[in-house]
Amino acid sequence: MRTLSVNWFIEGSVDFEHKKYLILSYLQEINQHFHKSRLYPNLSDLVFHYNNLLNFKQNKLTIQKAFPSRLTQADIEAVQLTYERMVKDDGLMQEIERIISYSLNKIDPALREGKEIYDFVESRLNIAPVGVVPLVPYHGYFLLKNGDERSNSVYEYQITIFEGKDDKYRGINTEFVENYTYNFVNTPESIKVDLITRRKHLPNPAVYQVESDIMFPLEQTLLPVAKQTLVKFISKAA
Repeated sequence: MRTLSVNWFIEGSVDFEHKKYLILSYLQEINQHFHKSRLYPNLSDLVFHYNNLLNFKQNKLTIQKAFPSRLTQADIEAVQLTYERMVKDDGLMQEIERIISYSLNKIDPALREGKEIYDFVESRLNIAPVGVVPLVPYHGYFLLKNGDERSNSVYEYQITIFEGKDDKYRGINTEFVENYTYNFVNTPESIKVDLITRRKHLPNPAVYQVESDIMFPLEQTLLPVAKQTLVKFISKAA
């Protein structure tokens, strides 16, 4: 996957034509992935760069709070110093603003396409609990069936709650367990019993069956969308 550095739009020569080439090449590859329904990490990377450009444009240098995994303190300090230096150069800032405006306009339709794909994948998912769900359903397993594939991929999940500036957020950590062949013997109920029997650290887990009626790229699309959809499903039901 073609990537852009955090501060690609102000690094090196601040030349509109050069930066235009960079963003168009980046988006060309992003769109190629989207056309094959490959969402991640492309969509999250696209969202990052879009917000990064907006933050610089608005001089709201709070990116490290929204994207702590992408920006180091050195990155933030570099942006601050660069901004302070550039605001004193009207011609340079005009070129940067031109680059940013152009890039935001080009990224926006790609973001909308990515969101449409995400919504479509989510609409093809069906989630149902397997058996009785415990009172605290934030740690357990989900069985993921991808279209017509004759297997259930089992993942152990744990939902975590963390606080942002203004609200609480839920994330999900997952670990692949194993694949079960999908047949009259390996039903979701029998898989649940087998997991409880063999994996003693979760004696009373929540178990969910997540199914897509269309086959999607597993790691790049189905799994990440299924994880987020499961978080919403459990949060709403809990």
